[in-house]
Amino acid sequence: MKVIESSLVLWPLLTTLVAPFLVLLAGKRINLRESVSFVAGAVTFALVLCAAPTILEGGVLRYELFRVLPGITISFAMDGLGFIFAFIAPFLWVLATSYNIGYMRSLKEHAQTRYYFCFAVAIFGAVGVALSANVFTLYLFYEIISVFTYPLVAHHQDEEGFTGARKYMVYLMGTSKLFLLPAMVLTYVLAGTLEFPLSGVQNGIFTKEVVAAHPELVQLTYVLFIAGLAKAALMPFHNWLPSAMVAPTPVSALLHAVAVVKAGVFSVSRIILSGFGAETMTTLGLSLPTAYLAGFTIVVASLIALTKDDIKARLAYSTVSQLSYVIIGVALVAPLSIQGGLLHIGHHAFSKITLFFGAGAIYVASHLKSIKKMNGLGRKMPFTFGAFGLATLSMIGVPPVCGFVSKWYLVNGALQQEQVILLVALLCSTILNAGYFAPIFYRAFFLPPEPDSHIEECKEAPLCMVAPLALTGLASVFLGIFPGVFHNFIKVFGDF
Repeated sequence: MKVIESSLVLWPLLTTLVAPFLVLLAGKRINLRESVSFVAGAVTFALVLCAAPTILEGGVLRYELFRVLPGITISFAMDGLGFIFAFIAPFLWVLATSYNIGYMRSLKEHAQTRYYFCFAVAIFGAVGVALSANVFTLYLFYEIISVFTYPLVAHHQDEEGFTGARKYMVYLMGTSKLFLLPAMVLTYVLAGTLEFPLSGVQNGIFTKEVVAAHPELVQLTYVLFIAGLAKAALMPFHNWLPSAMVAPTPVSALLHAVAVVKAGVFSVSRIILSGFGAETMTTLGLSLPTAYLAGFTIVVASLIALTKDDIKARLAYSTVSQLSYVIIGVALVAPLSIQGGLLHIGHHAFSKITLFFGAGAIYVASHLKSIKKMNGLGRKMPFTFGAFGLATLSMIGVPPVCGFVSKWYLVNGALQQEQVILLVALLCSTILNAGYFAPIFYRAFFLPPEPDSHIEECKEAPLCMVAPLALTGLASVFLGIFPGVFHNFIKVFGDF
């Protein structure tokens, strides 16, 4: 890979940095405030796309902003992995802004300027994580996401909102301070640098000599990293995610598809593949324990999802399960499994945001959260439930929707590594996914409405909400038919 010094890598970050302040300046001029988010998202997305030809040719864009200490810098880089996350965040920001307009105005939500400001800062943090060239820079932007999503989780400012937000902060800030920060310090002490190697997935920050001389300390550093990245929602550090569902539904979509959990699994992927590398993961026996923990999370979270009647709670535990697909893939460090795991970062984003957009549209149109009360609602909201159905097929792994592609690679990666237990976990999760998603669709289209349910009075949510969820639902099919949209960047990143 050829590293190219270029300020182009900074421009998407600068755009997302300016946007929150423009939102504040717009204040209560709602049309201007919302236009800022639209324009900033579109411009950021266009700037990321400008780097695509260079990345696909095997180049890596890098720019050092300033040096803190020897081996510690504020610097940014865009390789194939970083491009995928930097591509997803602004693209979905544009669609989420349209959705936000319908949701926030329909429900006459308060503090909308604060809401849009924090939403924009969260995107800034996500783009910063995507473009971080080292552990120190990644840590700073990881924390920015945590701090500025707290007001979003607590948006309703009631007892339930503040309780959920407190748990959210205790988990995310607590784990990062107790585990992630010490992991970063240990890495610097052992390796003398925090810079990610930008040359494939075999070698990491730690040299062979360091691994041979201090194997226990390197193993401890790895455990601290995994424990510190609680945004990835591995059990037992997952409980913040269902608790954060007290937030408005667009925030839940942001948490689950665009910024927070994607920053978590992206960071885990970056730490495993660029921080430690496949060789160190295998040499120190770190691969299989991580994959087994992820497999356990997949199955248990799916079983819990089966018990939930609240649609957002069911989707929350689905997210806990689905995130671990990414971790299984990268932890196995087999070429096919890595490709499947990294593909799932993008594929899950489009499918899961469709599901949360759908849940929000259902609430705006009917004020229903209970799945048992949604009988017949699909006939009144065919576009919403149609898109919701496409996204559920992706979660289950049915072709030609994109979830099938990433699961196909993951299953073949497990076979490549001869891991029967993980293969069984992946197959069981598919059955469980069908078990908790199919009843929603069945009730919506094939059961008559409950007496006195007012379902007959319902209709589709506003167009500015339905259009984004229809587009992301169709995008899930498009990515299943044309997986090269993300796959080409993954192949360049991993040199597969």
